[in-house]
Amino acid sequence: MSDEDDTETGGSDTEIGDSDTESDGSGADDSLRYHVDGEVVPAGEATVSVRDRGFMYGDGVFETLRVYGGDPFEWTAHRERLQRSAERLGFGDAVPEDLRERVAETLAANDLADAYCKVSVTRGAQPGKLTPDPDVDPTVVVYVAPLPRGGVDGESVWDGPATVQTVRTRRPSDAALPADAKTHNYLPGILARLELRRAATDDFAADEAVMRAPDGSVAEGATSNLFFVDGGVLKTPSADLPLLPGVTRSVVMGLAEREEFTVETGRYGVDAVREADEVFLTNSTWEIRPVTSVDGIDVGVGPMTKLLARLFAERVEADHY
Repeated sequence: MSDEDDTETGGSDTEIGDSDTESDGSGADDSLRYHVDGEVVPAGEATVSVRDRGFMYGDGVFETLRVYGGDPFEWTAHRERLQRSAERLGFGDAVPEDLRERVAETLAANDLADAYCKVSVTRGAQPGKLTPDPDVDPTVVVYVAPLPRGGVDGESVWDGPATVQTVRTRRPSDAALPADAKTHNYLPGILARLELRRAATDDFAADEAVMRAPDGSVAEGATSNLFFVDGGVLKTPSADLPLLPGVTRSVVMGLAEREEFTVETGRYGVDAVREADEVFLTNSTWEIRPVTSVDGIDVGVGPMTKLLARLFAERVEADHY
């Protein structure tokens, strides 16, 4: 459920969301305006039908992304993944051609230059039966919320490095739920976060759950992609595992390769992460968030994590400010 999707601003229950976080961390704000089926409306009027298949069955797709200086970060990559996800569910034609313009209209209506943005497309309202009708009248929603400025002079949305904890909840196999489709079906991530809540004490509450694949390999966070450094090699679970390869994950891997770091993808056990020299998480809203504890074992915030975070901020600054 990585990257864009559901990212957090700190604390185990306050999400934002690239596998691109999904709460925006800002809390409800009735003064905001959202784009619903071609029209910008006040928050109180931004509703969908109780017969909408996204509500009834999770029959919808979405993307979450950061907006920096009025421009969506990596828009093309997010738009293309949204299209692929919709095609995987059989309603690729439902993604509107003017989606980028709808995002711009929503940002303008809220006078936002730096924001969290979530775009959702569902199969729309249909009779309450599992088999979808062939004709699709989609529901299209653009949701935004304010975030701090990014880039070199920006500030993090998270309030400190993350603590992570492995959970029993597994990512389902790709044959059961297509991992490369970013759909409204987020139940595994929700169950993982509920595990963290049940395990929390007055003294400790993990910020993110690390989920494993059915074979026991580490896969991803509930709303993030996972990286770790071992002996100077940057490692991340392979995309042939049931995980959503985040847009931010791809950007970070590109930055590392340009620095001529050795980047390795593969299948790793939990101990490889627990014993790593450095660990960090990525998603659209968090960007790069260092990890200082894995299952109660301390991890240092090392030079590769710091350098990649700086390079990421410089990339955002150069492209958007």
